[in-house]
Amino acid sequence: MRMLTHRRRGLANLYIIIISLLMTVMLWAYARALPLLPRIRLSPGVDLLPYGGAVFLGMLWSGGTIRQLGGRFMRLGWFGCLLLACRQMFYVGAFIFALMFIAKDRAVSRLFLGTYLVCGVVLLAIIHGGLPRMLAAWVFSQRSRLTTVLVGRSAAMDRWMKQRAHLGLEVIGFLSDGDWPEVAPMQMPYLGPVDKLQQLVRDRRINQVILVEWPEDSEQVDRLIEICEAEGCRFLVHNDYSSQFARSLTPLEEDGAHFLALQNEPLEDPVNRALKRGLDIAVSLPVVVFILPVLTAIIWLVQRWQAPGPVFFNRPRGGRNRTTFGMFKYRSMYVSDHDINQQAQAGDDRVYPLGRLLRKASLDEFPQFLNVLRGEMSVVGPRPHLPKHDEQFSQIARAYRTRSLVKPGITGLAQVKGFRGEITDPAKLHSRVYWDLYYVAHWSILMDLRIIFLTAWQVVFPPKTAY
Repeated sequence: MRMLTHRRRGLANLYIIIISLLMTVMLWAYARALPLLPRIRLSPGVDLLPYGGAVFLGMLWSGGTIRQLGGRFMRLGWFGCLLLACRQMFYVGAFIFALMFIAKDRAVSRLFLGTYLVCGVVLLAIIHGGLPRMLAAWVFSQRSRLTTVLVGRSAAMDRWMKQRAHLGLEVIGFLSDGDWPEVAPMQMPYLGPVDKLQQLVRDRRINQVILVEWPEDSEQVDRLIEICEAEGCRFLVHNDYSSQFARSLTPLEEDGAHFLALQNEPLEDPVNRALKRGLDIAVSLPVVVFILPVLTAIIWLVQRWQAPGPVFFNRPRGGRNRTTFGMFKYRSMYVSDHDINQQAQAGDDRVYPLGRLLRKASLDEFPQFLNVLRGEMSVVGPRPHLPKHDEQFSQIARAYRTRSLVKPGITGLAQVKGFRGEITDPAKLHSRVYWDLYYVAHWSILMDLRIIFLTAWQVVFPPKTAY
């Protein structure tokens, strides 16, 4: 529903502008109130105008957090309001202190700015708790109501409609040729058979008709469209294929032909693939040239002492498009006759002392930068598994094989979300697959950079699941 989408985005943008202005005004109001407060003072002649600009720009920049929430920002509880306020003031603080650093301003009181940010969090949380609903009620007043009638019945639509009432959506009931006794408990009234639509549109000034159930007679749809066009009324068809197939579907259009796909694939864009490959080379080449030789020499020397044998461990892994390749790792286990398909466990006695450190800090993965340079892997992507594990996991998680639509990675979204290490139960596997598929459908170069940063953080501060 493009119209409701535009209303929601417009409401969010208006709200962002209003709170940006309010927080900017608050800076000067707080400065004027300083004589009433102990200990906090501003030096004479301090120019707050640049800081007001930093606050305004920081608030506008933080508006992305509101847009990401979509319609949920109208339904936040108090904790959600506080969390959103903290995130926004973090951006504001970043802009303020960046200005201080660039301008080398030592005259402005740090205590003044710090207490302003704390007070700003409290004020923003209170504003988030009430102003969005008040603003929606004012913008989409009675004159902007979108009077809607449903053709057909779908209990799943009731909650969806109710959650969009703040956008002016007013559902007066539904029409259906089915048997709907008046005594049946329903959240919206039954208005009669479908042939009453034209009279209803005229009498009640209906703005929008939504076809919820596709009728057996396709000619009836043509009649409904003719009625809506003749009366100047919007006509929408509810696409419920996602519920029928128990998964989300992505609408696609290619040269006039329309399709529904199981997932979006941004990495099928040649430009996106080139960007990702460029990032892979930019990260992996310095590692292979400058870090890998020194690290390999150190590990080889320690292995001579603790666990003699080859420095590298190379075994087949599942690659892009269900192919296989040999993935390099530093050997972290003793050379012995053991089942390579057995996953490493906490306290695994097959791992030699240095190997535990390598695995915990993910240093055993560094040789995979060679796989990245060879084009078999990417720096970021779903983690590859042994072919036998791929077969086992695909029996548990139906969509598991969809991960192979992109190259496997040294690190991935599932790993930085905490789903790494041994898979001990189906719930962990489903969580890992969920984030892997989310990555496939929502890839961006910024997401890759964020995952690389979080992975570097986990190398320094390993999570509990690293062993």
